[in-house]
Amino acid sequence: MRKGIGARRRASFSSHRLTVSVVNLFFRIARTVFAGLALSLAALPAQAALQLCNQTSYVVYAAVGVQQSSQILTRGWTRIVPGNCANAIAEPLKAASYFVYARSTHAQGAAPRVWGGQFLFCARDANFSLTTQVTNTACGAPGSFQAPFAPVATNGAQSWTMTFTEQPALASPDDARAAGLRRLLNDLGYAPALDARSLGNAIARFRAHMKLPANISPDDLFTALEAEARKSSPRQGYAICNDGSSEIWAALGLKAGPDFVSRGWWGIAAGACTVAINAALGRDAIYLFASKEGNNHLVTGPMAFCVSNTPFDIKGRDRCAARGLSTAGFVATNAKGASAFTARIGDRGLARP
Repeated sequence: MRKGIGARRRASFSSHRLTVSVVNLFFRIARTVFAGLALSLAALPAQAALQLCNQTSYVVYAAVGVQQSSQILTRGWTRIVPGNCANAIAEPLKAASYFVYARSTHAQGAAPRVWGGQFLFCARDANFSLTTQVTNTACGAPGSFQAPFAPVATNGAQSWTMTFTEQPALASPDDARAAGLRRLLNDLGYAPALDARSLGNAIARFRAHMKLPANISPDDLFTALEAEARKSSPRQGYAICNDGSSEIWAALGLKAGPDFVSRGWWGIAAGACTVAINAALGRDAIYLFASKEGNNHLVTGPMAFCVSNTPFDIKGRDRCAARGLSTAGFVATNAKGASAFTARIGDRGLARP
């Protein structure tokens, strides 16, 4: 197969786990991606750009990064609705590789879905453009935090297309568009069934309620649905603040439907905060674990969750070792079912609320 712009290439980042000891669990970087989520890549003979396509049921916000000499440049966010594509970089690609991280919109649930990898670069919740020295181990810009970016080797191609997918996979962009509309309509209480007629009726009811034209475009419809979903999802959530003297790493465990999930890591510089969940919390407790250099049990508790030595999104609390994972003890926070909570962590551990 020929290399370059005119050659088509496809690959997937496969999910895997590493077995490590708890002692060295938190400060190693290895190749991994979040389980159940994939990135498909292709070099295409299209307009020179880094194009991101969304074949999921979520509205996705993506950030990109590139290394230039001794600096890492990151910027975001590029919004991509289900079934669509957008250019994150709208010019011929010059670097040998780029980095991509993405999350679902904050309007879609208390535990956003994420797509990423093993490289921790700086990002911010609002639109951003950040420059960080390669040697820095923490983010210094106000409101910034480390996010796990996945590498994209373009092999010298001037154009590259990446497709975000989910599991189980959606067969086509049209299927992704329908699934995305159904998800947002369900969040707003319209509860469409799985058939096309029910989805059309739910869209018609939403249009009538919002006084939207019958010929509204899919993009404008997604914009209206997302805006309404944001209104019903107040800017509350779960924040983690580092009141200590050195960088910490934090992970959360929470209920997701009938099962539990564990997610991490959030790297938080001394004196900084990060928002781990950007929506109103439910009545279930959120479980927290935190570590720092020299103290792998800064915040811990009796609730066991599976963890990995690299950024992770793990479903289930059982069979950790059999899945190539390690186990850590998490402590329950916001036990009273508050819709918002801030965990403050000092040099001696979790401060009492």
